[in-house]
Amino acid sequence: HVHVPVPTPRKDEVLLKVEASSLNAFDWKIKKGVARPILPRKFPYIPATDVAGEIIEVGSEVKNFKAGYNVVAILNHFSGGGLAEFAMVKESLTASRPLEVSAAEGAGLPLAGLTALEALTQSAGLAKLGNSHVTATCGARNIEFVKSLGADEVLDYKTPDGAALKSPSGRKYDAVIHCARGIPWSTFEPNLAENGKVIDLTPTPSAMLTFAWQKLTFSKKQLVPLLVIPKGENLVFLVKLLKEGKIKTLIDSKHLLSKAEDAWAKGADGHATGKIILEP
Repeated sequence: HVHVPVPTPRKDEVLLKVEASSLNAFDWKIKKGVARPILPRKFPYIPATDVAGEIIEVGSEVKNFKAGYNVVAILNHFSGGGLAEFAMVKESLTASRPLEVSAAEGAGLPLAGLTALEALTQSAGLAKLGNSHVTATCGARNIEFVKSLGADEVLDYKTPDGAALKSPSGRKYDAVIHCARGIPWSTFEPNLAENGKVIDLTPTPSAMLTFAWQKLTFSKKQLVPLLVIPKGENLVFLVKLLKEGKIKTLIDSKHLLSKAEDAWAKGADGHATGKIILEP
């Protein structure tokens, strides 16, 4: 832990007293250097991008927020800064947080929610809003939990059918949201509908080559790499859904900011069920 000066907001920024922040898989990818080709960073670096808290100062051109407002915000990965007592955020990537949404719920929302929204259906909850039939995959210990979110079918990825992504009802998938690495295109292809797409949230160089080849050959079935570009209006929309109870922030655990190492280790382990939250 180190002490750094409290920043002063630029003209289009707000200074936030952080009440909660959350970790994402991309945070430890930055630490490991995996993201260096697309996100070169010099260290030291304060990780985490998803925050909720109270505005204590606004920049000269900020129009929609004032000191004292409670908000949810997402920082960019180039600057980071979420694992701190204060954070600087762009007004354009900030959303008001209603009383019905706790700081922890708000902090767990931005990157996961925006990714889900841009991928059309990242979770059973968002897919259900579009009346889609949802097949989900998870480990055996989480099957009932995932069903409780509204999934129509759940596959245990450690079983033969689960590893092969075969729908219990024999359905072909119009869209697959691919959240983990290590599954080849040959596993997806026979399970897709005629114009089915695999939305890849963690695209590898191999996935990019597959995408390019399919474009060149006009393939109806496609693997589509997803790179999330946060948009403020989408964050506002997600906070509204959270307030209305149409989506949920699933919290695995809460940790004190002073014990950030414990939270980091739990996240890097890769078996959290929900978001890992840090609070002052």
